[in-house]
Amino acid sequence: QVQLAESGGGLVQAGGSLRLSCAASGRTFSTHYMGWFRQGPGKEREFVATISTSGTNTYYADSVKGRFTISRDRAKNTVFLQMNSLKPEDTAVYYCAANSHGLGYRNIEYDYWGQGTQVIVSS
Repeated sequence: QVQLAESGGGLVQAGGSLRLSCAASGRTFSTHYMGWFRQGPGKEREFVATISTSGTNTYYADSVKGRFTISRDRAKNTVFLQMNSLKPEDTAVYYCAANSHGLGYRNIEYDYWGQGTQVIVSS
């Protein structure tokens, strides 16, 4: 069982930056692949980024590539999402997720989810 808790959301102006954190409980964090997803107003939840257990491999949605960076600190059981050059269309609730199978781009590939943290980007 893995429990996830996101933090770091807030209100930021376009062009600004935010760093989201996702703290994981349990001793199996190091064996889980992690992902970030988001759900904007009136939209379905969509993939943002994913990272391998070692942190070596990362993949991003085209819409955030070059602006967002996913990373993990195994000692702290935490995964991060550094978001730069934010745009109003990045406004969403951001969720972190975990699975023990592999890198995933779809919601159904993840077993554990956090409650989400709100990000609002003003123009």
